[in-house]
Amino acid sequence: MAAIRAFAAMVLTCAALVAMPACARECAPTLRDGWVRLLPVAMPMTAGFGRIENRCPTPVTIVGASSTAFGDVSLHETRVVDGVSRMRGVSELIVPANGTMTLEPGGLHLMLMQPRAPLQAGSRIEIDFALEGGGTLRGELIVRAPGG
Repeated sequence: MAAIRAFAAMVLTCAALVAMPACARECAPTLRDGWVRLLPVAMPMTAGFGRIENRCPTPVTIVGASSTAFGDVSLHETRVVDGVSRMRGVSELIVPANGTMTLEPGGLHLMLMQPRAPLQAGSRIEIDFALEGGGTLRGELIVRAPGG
């Protein structure tokens, strides 16, 4: 009887281990409505925006970002200080459990520096967000024409 219980416990443990990666994938954060601002003149930088959704029961912390389309990608925030709009880098973005984090003009955003090729309206850019503790959130940004 003890051998049967041990075998059943082993089977349940194996089943749980197999199911865990599937559950983790289902609970991964996602980037929605990602876009890049196409500037009217060639500039060495632009900004990226979108909505990061976290349907997980625990918060997710983004500690960096990268893209093969840009030499440098960083997390930034725009704030009005003493009536002057100022931009500064931020070390992390915390997406609350069962919540969202919005990257938008005039607030939190991605600074996309040194494009490796000219941007074209309608083109798609892959972006990778580095997650605290390891892991990556891969998303897509669509290049929008000015006013688009």
